[in-house]
Amino acid sequence: MAIAPIEKIEIRRGMKLADYASHAALTPLVSKLEHESQSAVRAMRGRHIWMLNSTARGGGVAEMMPMMIALLRELGFQTDWIVMNCDRPEFFQLTKRLHNMIHGDPGAAPDPGERQLYEDVNGRAADALAEIVKPEDLLVVHDPQPLAVGAFLKKSMGLSFIWRCHIGLDQRTDSTSAAWRFLQSYAVECERAIFSAPEYIPDYLAGRSLIIHPAVDPLSHKNRELHPIKHAGVLANAGLMPTVDPMVRPPFEHQAQRLTTEGFVAATKPDHIGLLFRPMVTQVSRWDRLKGWMPLLEGFARMKQRIHDGADAFARRRMQLVRLVLAGPDPASIQDDPEGVAVLEEICAAWQAMRADVRADIVLLALPMHSAKENALMVNALQRASSIIVQNSLREGFGLTATEAMWKSIPVLASSACGLRQQIRPGIDGIMLEDNTNPEAIAVALADLLNDPVGRDRMGRSARRQVYEEFLIFTQLRRWARLFAEWGQKRGGAK
Repeated sequence: MAIAPIEKIEIRRGMKLADYASHAALTPLVSKLEHESQSAVRAMRGRHIWMLNSTARGGGVAEMMPMMIALLRELGFQTDWIVMNCDRPEFFQLTKRLHNMIHGDPGAAPDPGERQLYEDVNGRAADALAEIVKPEDLLVVHDPQPLAVGAFLKKSMGLSFIWRCHIGLDQRTDSTSAAWRFLQSYAVECERAIFSAPEYIPDYLAGRSLIIHPAVDPLSHKNRELHPIKHAGVLANAGLMPTVDPMVRPPFEHQAQRLTTEGFVAATKPDHIGLLFRPMVTQVSRWDRLKGWMPLLEGFARMKQRIHDGADAFARRRMQLVRLVLAGPDPASIQDDPEGVAVLEEICAAWQAMRADVRADIVLLALPMHSAKENALMVNALQRASSIIVQNSLREGFGLTATEAMWKSIPVLASSACGLRQQIRPGIDGIMLEDNTNPEAIAVALADLLNDPVGRDRMGRSARRQVYEEFLIFTQLRRWARLFAEWGQKRGGAK
C-alpha cells in the first residue's frame, strides 16, 4: 500500500515561554525574543508558515522542529510541520549521494533518470501540499530532499518559499559543483536561502542568502539539567548501568544495546560500562562516514597503549580507566540514511579486530529511537557522564552534538570542519584538531585534554557561555522573526 506523499506532524504541547522565563538565567533572553517578535507577528497576520522536511525522526532538523514550531505558535505565528514521505528507497539513496557530494565526497552527477525520480517524488508532495496551502502563505523547505516542492509550488500557484540548507562545504570540488548544479534550477526559485556558514553559499544564491545558526533548546529532554538522582535513574532505566535499588520509574521498554563479540546485547554486559565512575570520552552521532568514527577509534586505541606515559600516578590511573563511548541511533529507524547500517558494520568489524585489552575499553552503543523522549534522555545522560565530548566530523554542516556538550559545560575535542568552527573557539571552549584523520594527532590531543582537569573545567565554563550568547533557541527565533517581518512587510501585511 502506497504511503501518503505528505504528512502533517502534530506538535504536542511542550515548554512555554513562561517555563523558560522562570529560569533566572533565561529570563532576559525570553523578554528580548518576545519584544523583537511583535512586528513580525503583525506583518505575518493572515499568512501561514509551513515547515517542510523529509523525516520526522533522526537528525538535527527533525529534533529541532517540534520545539521551534511550538514557540513560534506561542509568539503568535500560524505555523505547521509537514513531512514529505517516500516509499522508494532509491530516492533517499540519491539524496544521500547528493548530501555526501555537497560535503565533498566523490560522486557521479545524477543522470536524467535520477532527475526524473527526484522530480516525481517532489511532484507528488507538491500536488498534495497544494491542496492545503494558500498563495499568500510562506513555505520553508529544509535541506535538498524536498527542495523541488518549493520550486514547483512557486510556478504552479505563486507560493513564496525560503530554502533552509543545513549542509555545506567551505570549498568547491568537482563533486560539490555537480551537486549544486543539480539543485540550481530549484534553488534559484526561492525567495531567500539560509545557511549555517557564509562559506556554504553557492554563487547563484549570493545576494539572497543569510546566516542563521542552528540552536539548542535548554529545557529539552536532551539538554535540561539532570539532578544526580535523575541522572543515575536515566542511565539505569536505559540499561546503561546496573540497577542497585528499587526504582521509582520502570525501565525503558527499549534499552541501549552494546556491541560484544557475540553481537549487540544488553549494555551492562559483559561488564558495567563505568558511567559516573570512570573518565569517559564520548562521541554521539549518526552512523555516517563523515563523522570520522574510524580515525577516532584508532586514535583512542593508540592513546590507551601509552598508559605509562603519564606524568604522575593520577594521570596514569586516568589513562588506565578511561573508556571511549561511540553512540549512535538504531540505523534501521532512520528512513533517509540508507548508509547507516553499512557504516555501523564497518565500525563493528574494526572493533572486533582490535586487541582484546583495548577493545574492552571501547564501548559501541546503539540507542533505540522508538521514543524520542527516552532517546534524548539517553544522550543527555551519556554526555553529562563524559569528561570529553568528541565531534571528529570530516564534514559538518554545524554540529549540534558539539553545541549540546558545550551547553553542559563539557569541553569538546573537535575537527576543524566549517560548522564546528562557527561555534568552538580553539583553546577557549575546547580543542580543534588540525588533521582529524590522523590517529596519532587524535591520541595526543585526547591525552593532553584528559590529563588537564583544570583546563577542561575552564573550557567547559567558556563553552556554556558561548552557547548562552549565540546558540540557544531564543537567538535563532529572533533571527527568523526578523526574516518573517521583512517578508511580510514586503507583501503588505495582513490579508
